[in-house]
Formats: sequence, structure tokens, C-alpha cells
Amino acid sequence: MIPLLVAGAGAIVVMLSPLGTVGDIAGLLAIVAGTVAAAPAARAGTAGWWSLLASGAALSILGAVMSLASDAVGGLLALLGGAAVLVAVALGFPDRTG
Repeated sequence: MIPLLVAGAGAIVVMLSPLGTVGDIAGLLAIVAGTVAAAPAARAGTAGWWSLLASGAALSILGAVMSLASDAVGGLLALLGGAAVLVAVALGFPDRTG
């Protein structure tokens, strides 16, 4: 549960960019750390959300790299990656009914 919160918080920081470049880098690191830490949950039978989480992390990293060449393209990719991470966090977060 904690790795999902870390990844989600990182996605929010990357998407809103309230702390500038340093915050964006910290957000990317949080997304990657949360994704890696949540990897053992991918072995569970209902872990389709983890593939979305990993894809979102990859898109966020690709967006950061692409922003070196084009801010518009890199920003769009980072935004799409952050949205994918947030959706995966919402799907992967355990509920109290199960």
C-alpha cells in the first residue's frame, strides 16, 4: 500500500510541477521507487494494474527525456504517464470490502 502512495504522490508532483525541476526529478524518483517496490504485487492473480503502473512510470521517464528536445512533447508524455500512474494506484489500492 505504501509504494502505491509514493508513486501516486510522485505522479501528482510531476503533473502539477509545483516545485520546479528539483520537484520533477524527485517526483520521477518517487514514481520509479513506488513502481519497483510494488513489483512483488504483480505476481498476484489480479495485478493487471501493475502493468499500467509500470507503463505510466516508463511514459513519465520518457517524457522527462523528451522534454530535453521538446517541452511540449515531453510535457504531454509526462502528463499521460502521470495519469496512468494515478489510475493504476486507484485500481491497485486495496479496498476494505475484499
